[in-house]
Amino acid sequence: MIFFRLLLLVLTVSPYIIFAQSSELDKRVDSVLRLMTLEEKVGQLHQLSSDFVATGPITKDGDKQDRVRQGKVGSYLNVTGAARTRSLQEIAMQSRLRIPLLFAQDVIHGYRTIFPIPLAEAASWDIAAMEQTARVAAIEAAASGIHWTFAPMVDIARDPRWGRVMEGAGEDSYLGSRIAAARVKGFQGKGIGSIDAVMACAKHFAAYGAAEGGRDYNTVDMSLRKLYEVYLPPFKAAKEAGVSSFMNSFNDLNGVPATGSSFLQRKLLKGDWTFKGIVVSDWGSIGEMVNHGYATDLKDAALIAMRAGSDIDMESRAYSAHLSQLIKEKKVDTALINDAVKRVLYKKFELGLFDDPYRFSDEKREQAVWNNTTHLQVAREMARKSIVLLKNEVVPAVNKPLLPLNKGDNKKIALVGPLVKAIGDNNGFWSYSWPDDSSRVVSLWQGVTNKLAGATSLTYAKGCDISGADTTGFASARQTATAADLIIVSVGESATMSGEAKSRSQLQLPGVQEQLVKEMVATGKPVVVLISAGRPLVFNWIADNVPAIVYTWWLGTQAGNAIADVLFGDYNPSGKLPITFPRNEGQIPIYYNYLSTGRPFKSDTDNTYVTAYTDLPNSPRYVFGYGLSYTSFQYGAVQLNTNTLSKDQKLQAKITVTNTGKYAGEEVVQLYMQDVVASIVRPVRELKAFEKVLLKPGESREITFTLDARDLSFYNDNLELVAEPGTFHLYIGGNSQATQKASFTLL
Repeated sequence: MIFFRLLLLVLTVSPYIIFAQSSELDKRVDSVLRLMTLEEKVGQLHQLSSDFVATGPITKDGDKQDRVRQGKVGSYLNVTGAARTRSLQEIAMQSRLRIPLLFAQDVIHGYRTIFPIPLAEAASWDIAAMEQTARVAAIEAAASGIHWTFAPMVDIARDPRWGRVMEGAGEDSYLGSRIAAARVKGFQGKGIGSIDAVMACAKHFAAYGAAEGGRDYNTVDMSLRKLYEVYLPPFKAAKEAGVSSFMNSFNDLNGVPATGSSFLQRKLLKGDWTFKGIVVSDWGSIGEMVNHGYATDLKDAALIAMRAGSDIDMESRAYSAHLSQLIKEKKVDTALINDAVKRVLYKKFELGLFDDPYRFSDEKREQAVWNNTTHLQVAREMARKSIVLLKNEVVPAVNKPLLPLNKGDNKKIALVGPLVKAIGDNNGFWSYSWPDDSSRVVSLWQGVTNKLAGATSLTYAKGCDISGADTTGFASARQTATAADLIIVSVGESATMSGEAKSRSQLQLPGVQEQLVKEMVATGKPVVVLISAGRPLVFNWIADNVPAIVYTWWLGTQAGNAIADVLFGDYNPSGKLPITFPRNEGQIPIYYNYLSTGRPFKSDTDNTYVTAYTDLPNSPRYVFGYGLSYTSFQYGAVQLNTNTLSKDQKLQAKITVTNTGKYAGEEVVQLYMQDVVASIVRPVRELKAFEKVLLKPGESREITFTLDARDLSFYNDNLELVAEPGTFHLYIGGNSQATQKASFTLL
């Protein structure tokens, strides 16, 4: 009787009192821990997937619900919906200690409302907008019973062959860090325990984006200095933003699988960074250490992972099968398992689940947000901001750029290509399919139809499939295009061509799509090409021969409306590339902040005895930070508040930006820095600050950036963060090739 009174006291504590008194929360966590058997502790570290929507290989292993009833499961993934989560939580409440389950899900770029893929959102360079989309995703997911999202992915990626490049923020550590913090704040809102917040998870720890050959799950070998300088900063930013959890990566790092790395988890994350949240394995990654040749069997893998600091075993069954025995054999210290369990219980208390296990499983609240029109407006705005205008040549006949199109011209427009009427593909990889997608997701065809409302004649021809060699549709496409005044061609990848396990050795447009574009250009009519993809593609002929090119990525639920807004000038494109676009795969890995060399590249026409190709220009097709607008911007001279800077001073760099065109537009003003001479070879330039500003035609704005010694710092060979005296060059402009320059000396 005393036992049950104690348990009741633990289970009915208000979570809001807990938030105010963390020491009280620790006491309550400890009080539950003391009641638990070893098997129940192991259960809290066991995460299962439902068979409903799996994001990895399914393991059939008996009655999962009975395991929940026995208290042998601590969390579930791939269980969604208020009714489903409530039903499973009711089973958990039949367990001896009635410890509630955590429900986790891959809510990567939206739940009910699908936003642009993360790489596309990164192209907006709009930090507040990205926080807002994560906020909306959290509201919708939390209303469907989800407590925990396995996002954001904050891996730096410099190889577009890697399929998961679509899931992150691109190649730059500074931009990636800003975005990582914003997404964490968006998911977690006012704090864990708020009914509209979900726990965020920074993944994949660490350096997964550097997999050799751009091949998913592959090995990573790099210096610790590069790890600290390039790949860890977004994770550190997520931690400082209060992220609730970290997920291990599948790769080995310098020969040690990340899941079994004490350096990453014990020394760095839980030690140096004092991270107090949960560390979860990726799907089956504990068991995969056997495949790596790092563990002899599943029991050995469980031993390595627990000692290394992996708290929760997702789907490998290593902990559930062997952890109890390892404790009994004294191969694993009881303090390690207690620490891991406490981290899990702590989050369950923070979420308020001990107070009310069903507080996130409210079907009425779920229905209230299910078709929220405000969320659709957010999706449309984010999609518009994510679009990048790559090319917009002047058309001689009218002596003006081809875009934006005029809704009142009454011209006949032919919409051609395999993606014109696509529905599901607009959502991209890592998205949800709902029964009403056919009416809810806006295709390009529907978006343009909505925009013109019958004022202009629209015709359509598919032309070809996304992949395959069939050209029989070309004839119909030529006929349709010839009868039109303007041709809009929509080409690219299918949604399943970029994402996890979707690495590609060749990045050209799949199938015969480029040939279709050539057929359209051959008609002599003005052509606009839209490219939808989850990664940078190679399209050199199109880049050289088509007058207008718009990179539309995968834009989500409101894709068609957003694209139409840009095409017809209701929104002036402002996107800037968060990742370098190569000319071909031979340049990969390619990124803007490469290191200076002893024989530096001079120009694309001078490749003798310098770091260059003999058969290809060094320069990329499109540089990091690049993106056009329907207006034009002029940059003034850079003004510094001082030419000599002490380490306790702040540097102010001012520049005036003027909209010299005819349209109001946003410009991403970017500041780059070069450390000219240092004890470690430094990049030719590094992004250190940016600001997105809206300017009316003729309007000027003075932008001020403030930097300090930390912004000039780098990791030396002793992994010490230092700012060394010397000369620095500073560049400000609209992309990574900014030419407005000033110099100063750090004393």
